[in-house]
Amino acid sequence: MIEARGLSVAEAGARLAQFGHNDLVPERSSASFFSWIVRLVADPMVILLAIAGATYWFLGDRFDAIVVCIALLPIFLVTGILEYRSDRALEQLRMVSPPQACVIRDGVKHVIPARDVVPGDVLILREGDIVAADARVLSARRLLIDESALTGESFPVEKAAAQEKQALVLAGTIVRSGNAVTLVEETGRRTEYGRIGQAMSKMRQARTPIERTIHRLVVQIGAGVALVCALVVIAGHAHGDAWPVAIIAGISLAMAAIPEELPCVYTLYLALGAWRLAKDNALVRRLSSVETLGSTTVICVDKTGTLTHGKLAVESVFAARSFNRDDVLRAAALASDPDSGDPLDGALLAAAPGASQNLHRQLVVPFDPARQYAAAAWDGVLVVKGAYEALLARGAAADRQSAHAFLNEAAGRGARVLAIARAAIATPDERTAESLPLQLVGLVALADPVREAARDAVARCRQAGIRFVMITGDHPATAQAIAAQVGIDPQDVFARIRPEEKLRIVRELHAQGEIVAMTGDGTNDALALREADIGIAMGKSGTEVARAAASLILLDDNVTTIVRAVADGRRIFDNLRHAFSYLISFHAPLLLAAFLLPLLGAPILLYPIHLIWLEIIVHPTSALVFENDPAHADVMTNPPRAPSSALLRPQDWKRTLLLGLSLAGAVLALYLFLLNHGFAENAARAAALITMIVGQTTLVLVERAGARRIWRVSLRDNKAIAPILIGTLGTLVAAIFWAPLAHAFHLAAIPVTTALISAAVGCLSVLWSQPLHARTSPVWHRRSS
Repeated sequence: MIEARGLSVAEAGARLAQFGHNDLVPERSSASFFSWIVRLVADPMVILLAIAGATYWFLGDRFDAIVVCIALLPIFLVTGILEYRSDRALEQLRMVSPPQACVIRDGVKHVIPARDVVPGDVLILREGDIVAADARVLSARRLLIDESALTGESFPVEKAAAQEKQALVLAGTIVRSGNAVTLVEETGRRTEYGRIGQAMSKMRQARTPIERTIHRLVVQIGAGVALVCALVVIAGHAHGDAWPVAIIAGISLAMAAIPEELPCVYTLYLALGAWRLAKDNALVRRLSSVETLGSTTVICVDKTGTLTHGKLAVESVFAARSFNRDDVLRAAALASDPDSGDPLDGALLAAAPGASQNLHRQLVVPFDPARQYAAAAWDGVLVVKGAYEALLARGAAADRQSAHAFLNEAAGRGARVLAIARAAIATPDERTAESLPLQLVGLVALADPVREAARDAVARCRQAGIRFVMITGDHPATAQAIAAQVGIDPQDVFARIRPEEKLRIVRELHAQGEIVAMTGDGTNDALALREADIGIAMGKSGTEVARAAASLILLDDNVTTIVRAVADGRRIFDNLRHAFSYLISFHAPLLLAAFLLPLLGAPILLYPIHLIWLEIIVHPTSALVFENDPAHADVMTNPPRAPSSALLRPQDWKRTLLLGLSLAGAVLALYLFLLNHGFAENAARAAALITMIVGQTTLVLVERAGARRIWRVSLRDNKAIAPILIGTLGTLVAAIFWAPLAHAFHLAAIPVTTALISAAVGCLSVLWSQPLHARTSPVWHRRSS
């Protein structure tokens, strides 16, 4: 027989070469790294810095050229390190227990890596194995397969060689009990598991709402700035400037005008959010998923393993006349086989630990699908568990009306019901056990219990205006029962859903304008996980395909982590509004200085080295003050923001631009005043930078205060604000009064009195807005549409 010999080692090697490795999830190709490089190189800031560096080098200014090129490193390092660490963590998760398989080759059993299994292999399955490939059962003994990863069914499915429909075992499923000899038919991407993984790998993830908003903002501003910069370069050359000098002026204007630091700040905010979630056992594979959760309107959840524990437990008990609950559970445990690996036996044994203590087991009758019961004899007592109808036929008919009521009610909840009966047995053999009349002890209802955390997660998300939708392959009655327990609207329950239908539901929700999060742990969830705006997989119970498809992996399988992520995503968006308003306000003096001063015939105020310092070091560092602000108390009581909502609203733009113009006016007026009153160019530039930096420091405090006065806003709940602002002012002092830095930055030391006056001008140019701001500005943390 084929199972006696299996393939020869040589034939297995030839088939491995022909069919390839049994890799169920496509490996990440090296093209992804190059696509990442292309994305970075296409960044406007990278392009501008590269052009500036080349121009300085052409002019012979090697120092500024090197400084400009060094400024490229933070952009590459921040994104690269974070993505590498996330992918490395996922790889370590995959390799915790490399899958293996037992095959027969040349008549000898071999344990080999599962990826080396080939079509035609004779695959041996034992309790606890993960099926390595799609295979047909040749022979089996009490084989129960957990197919929940593919179908969503909570209960194991019996497999047997004689039953055509049930003779096929699928890759990725788990052997719960029994053993079998199977013949491998399909491996790798040709398996059902592999086809899902292959389809998932071809799907592209769209930008998140805020990514689209930032991209649109930068592109719109960039298009206008590009035109103006071209005109500045042409005008400068027409007025007698050499082309390199005119190009530097144009680049300075572009760097001042384009808010290219917005994506940098956005990435840093999400990275810190991901770091916080990592401490809560959530692995973020895609940084933008942190923010996406904050704007999610619908969370699609799988039932098995997500809302439930993914394992059976005793739910309720009916005790027949003259018996109590403990009697029923003890009898059920005695009728169970601790060595079977059957989850039903495990659940019943767990419900009555120590039931067999001081007893001697005389007989075990395994479960037989034909007779529909299993039994065991202990010290002269036969205990039987099985289908109620089967035991009823053998006389276990006590309390029939009450038993039927319990049975129907439990079945309506989607629970599985076992009848428990007993009889005295003098001769403990299987023939006698099959013929004895039975006495009903009771009924036991078993179900996959709901996670306590799931109820709280659904309730909190409902309060936050987020709708839960259950999508499962399980029975409708079971799905509706679980939905009722966790508080999901019955109209949001989809049962008996195939994998492709899950994907269709997610796409339909997208068509309705919803921001969709999809949670799941099975292979059957992978396509929907990838299609969703954010896919959330379970780290412990999740399959490899599901984890690879997800943006967020819950390492502890705790759904409450989702709620914390939603709250943190909303906090991040609120704080990004503060940061972006601040950054855009501070662009005004940079832009006007780069545009107006050449037209007025005044010396350039800000060279590229100043812009690099301001836009890569000072701006993001100062903006991180907002990131450390805690979430407001009502962050999870407001509905999600509309997907089409702008990052800054019209009233926000008005206030932001007014603040920027007032600061720009103060900086330019002071700079021109000092130049006209005998100050050297470097000294006047130093005073103007003091006004600019002190003004931006004050701007941070004003933006953070929102609708409140800045002196009424506590600094104690933000540990970053003091060191960051002190550090910013410290770099300013060092750049002006430390000779080596002053020379590099084209600055000169100025009298202390002049420095104090410049600082006062910077403060007043922003603080004037406080009375108006306190009366008219909306509270920042409130929802906007």
